[in-house]
Amino acid sequence: MAKKAAAGVDKKQIKHIAIAGNIGAGKTTLTKILSKNFGWLPQFEDVENNPYLNDFYEDMPRWSFNLQIYFLNSRFRNIIEIQRGEEIVIQDRTIHEDAMIFAPNLHSMGLMTTRDFENYTKLYETISSLIRPPDLLIYLKATVPTLVNQIQKRGREYEDNLRLDYLRRLNDYYEKWIANYKDGRLLVIDVDQVNFAEDEEAQGEVINKVNAELYGLF
Repeated sequence: MAKKAAAGVDKKQIKHIAIAGNIGAGKTTLTKILSKNFGWLPQFEDVENNPYLNDFYEDMPRWSFNLQIYFLNSRFRNIIEIQRGEEIVIQDRTIHEDAMIFAPNLHSMGLMTTRDFENYTKLYETISSLIRPPDLLIYLKATVPTLVNQIQKRGREYEDNLRLDYLRRLNDYYEKWIANYKDGRLLVIDVDQVNFAEDEEAQGEVINKVNAELYGLF
């Protein structure tokens, strides 16, 4: 469902589409689908070359701050490139999810010290004052069983140690963030009901919703 009313805009004004959602929600899959359909430049989360990810999943308290700083820097650099570039970019995960969901969750679970969390938060606040929000944020809403099923399907070894309570807590943070999102246009896709990963009809439904949000086309 669309969170905000559709409003047609000049296509030339649109530069940045972002997809948000919990681990396993289908962000990469939808990024590929929309990129192909609209001709947008895809920007994926780099999980293969991340120097901290495997260490983080092995020892979260030790590596949580390092990982979050790495993501913050990487995503900030990506957004600067988007804002300076000429192409429309669709981004797999946003800089705001790290600050509004992942870092607070790590801190609340005792996996990031208060000192590190406050340092991280202040850095994010400085960075966020220098960037514009996406022209459209697409949030993939999914229940924990759906997330677990999709995580198991893709079979990433470093995700084997993910706990159900960790995914549930992330979902709670996501729902709170989206409920209070006021930075721009927002489209919510219920992944439990719209299986765009495997159903072409569902893919068409999502494409139509995106068209409506961006260009006022139905």
